This record gives sequence, C-alpha cells and structure tokens, in this order.
Amino acid sequence: MSMRRLLMAASAEEYAAFEERVRRTVYMDNLSPQVTENVLKAALDQFVNAINVQFIPNYINPQSLPRAALVEMETLKQASAIIAEMADSPFMVLGMPRPVRARAAEVEMFDSRPKKPGRKITYKWLDPEDPDFEVARKIKVLTRKHASETEFLLNHQLKEEENLANQQLENLKAHYKKYELIDGVLSDNTAKKLADRYRIPLSDA
Repeated sequence: MSMRRLLMAASAEEYAAFEERVRRTVYMDNLSPQVTENVLKAALDQFVNAINVQFIPNYINPQSLPRAALVEMETLKQASAIIAEMADSPFMVLGMPRPVRARAAEVEMFDSRPKKPGRKITYKWLDPEDPDFEVARKIKVLTRKHASETEFLLNHQLKEEENLANQQLENLKAHYKKYELIDGVLSDNTAKKLADRYRIPLSDA
C-alpha cells in the first residue's frame, strides 16, 4: 500500500473516531458565565458520567465569557438520556433562575475537529465590485449591532445573578442562625425547662 493510501486510511480512521465522540457529546447553552467545569460535572453527576467539558467562548462580547459548552458523556445512551431529561424537566445550575438547554452536538461545533477525508476548503478576498461584497458588509454591520446588544444583556444578566447569589447567601446565613439558636436552646436545657413549665411533652427526637 502506498504512503498516500496509508495517510488517507489513517485520516479516515481518525475522523470516524471523532464522529463517535460527537455522537456522545451534548451541546448545552443558556449557561451562567459563572459556571465552571467542576460545577457542571457535579450537577450532571446525578444523571450521567460527563468525562469532558469544553466551554465555547462567546467572541461577540469583549469578555468572551462562555454561555455554552460541549459536554462529552461516557456513552451514547447517556447523551441521549440527558437530552431527554432536560427536555422534560427544568435543569438549573448554580441556583440560577433559567434552565439550561441541551441538544445533540454537531460536527461544526468543534473548533479542533480533524479534516474530513476528501474535503477541500477554498477562500478568497472579495472585490468591492463582487455581488457578495455588499452581503458581507451587511453581515459585518449586523454582527457589530448584535455584539452591542449581547454585551448589554450579558451585563444585565450578570448583575441579576450577583443579586440572586447575595440573596441566597443571606438566606443561608439566616437559616444557619436559626439552627444555632435551636441547637443552643436544646443543648442548655432551656427547651426542657420551658416544656416542664408549660407542661408540654418534649420529644427526644
């Protein structure tokens, strides 16, 4: 077998392995920018075994904060199961008020995908007289407008999430103070004395 055929066979085998990985991968979006790999894996651990998380940067905002991720599962069955589960029930991460969405990943979502055997990519500079030049210019303007709108919404979202996180922290502190108060009343026999005083049976539980 010639060297060229060997290279083609190796390329086909590599691409087939990549396609298998794509089928085991789930695309998740509507994520909070504060979600980390460990947080996302821990949230999914109750349903599936996520073996790899690749966040997708959002290049249309200055911070490039990710809002989506490619999550590779251990098996194709797990990938299908988590997509079905998240379609039927809201899936929250970090206590954020919007559910994460999930769907099957696609080949084009991977920036490190291998070259497809037999595929050729061509490119060229557009001349101002080219009919596609005006189309490209409009897309560029629309992209800038979309980037400005996205940045505004992102900043608003981050502010809301910060307020929610602070509120959850305050609630946690308040509940802990109540626990300390109850624990103190039980440990110093105050509860027993009050029960005896008002003739109320106090359960040992």
